[in-house]
Amino acid sequence: MNRTELQEEKNALQAEYVRNLNCNYVRVLLRERPEENRYQYCILNRGGIRYLLPCSLRYMNGEAFLYYDISSTQSMSQLFEIHKINRNWMKDFLWGMERMRQELGRYLLEERNVIWSPEHIYQDLEKNDFYFLYIPYYNGENGLKKLLNFWVEHIDYEDEALVEFVYGLHEQYDTAGEACLDGRLLEKFLVVKEKYEQSSASSEPAPEQENPVTQMPVALAKPEPAVRRKGILSFLEGHRKKQEPSSYREILQRQVSVQTMGAVCEEIAYDTGREEEYGKTVYMEDQREQIRGLYRDNGELAVQIEKLPFVIGKKKEEVDYVLGDRSVSRIHARILEENGNIYLEDLNSTNGTFKNGLRMQPYEKRRLEKNDELRFGKVEYIFR
Repeated sequence: MNRTELQEEKNALQAEYVRNLNCNYVRVLLRERPEENRYQYCILNRGGIRYLLPCSLRYMNGEAFLYYDISSTQSMSQLFEIHKINRNWMKDFLWGMERMRQELGRYLLEERNVIWSPEHIYQDLEKNDFYFLYIPYYNGENGLKKLLNFWVEHIDYEDEALVEFVYGLHEQYDTAGEACLDGRLLEKFLVVKEKYEQSSASSEPAPEQENPVTQMPVALAKPEPAVRRKGILSFLEGHRKKQEPSSYREILQRQVSVQTMGAVCEEIAYDTGREEEYGKTVYMEDQREQIRGLYRDNGELAVQIEKLPFVIGKKKEEVDYVLGDRSVSRIHARILEENGNIYLEDLNSTNGTFKNGLRMQPYEKRRLEKNDELRFGKVEYIFR
């Protein structure tokens, strides 16, 4: 590890998820004892600053922590671990970012203390508001580069306007650093969006009596510089991710096929006796037991898990299995596979995710075994 990497590790944010008094928190360790009477600590502890996560300063075992309330929200990194970032979401985010900046100016807070890492930017899916983590007098890595890299990996590459906007931000970051986050990001995005919408409209077949070239606005008739077009194409080639939505299902089908083949094959005996004629009888498990899914107490299969990750909640557009119970969060939990093992992960649920009666911490993962008892809020299942 070189000196730069050592310095980055030293400045890395030490954060963990905890639950206390029916609320979920992200807890950040402060490296130095804070001066509680300084302005930023006072104003943040007072609360009521829109678009900043509610925060409180607490001490434990001689160390100081900032507790940020993240109840009823989802982090950006979780929301787009599978789904793609689209144009409408980006517009909403940039709008929320501008509102947050206005609040910072209103309370004389410094933007350099905002953490931009995607795992520390949260969205309220009901109100569609965004909330940011603010650390008073912070001088470590603020995660902006991580945010831009996350966008590169998760944007919809079929949306050329979105690609050009993210590509432009990368260009600016490489040359100007954090100055790329100026106060006109939403305006720049809307200009790019409008340009592509007008270009798309102008490309539609025009009536025979009209000349499509003369009808096209002068700004759109002028082609983009070849260098920039080449750069965007290179950007697309370097970062377009190949989607394999059926990979988990295919793997599952292959596993079931192998299990089935192994179960029905008989060992042919070549010894004396009638077994030579019929072969030995091999025990076959009930094939229903091999279906991976969530089962009810009476043994009935509630839902088959055909692909992983498998998200559970009550927001139909965002989950794989909808639970309509009021105790279940919009995006409550998920079942996923890592290194050949199956895990259950709580997704910052309000009423908790339980494995064998033990409540999980927000975003905690626990390995699943056959016949584990799972509970999502008040809804119970058995995993098999």
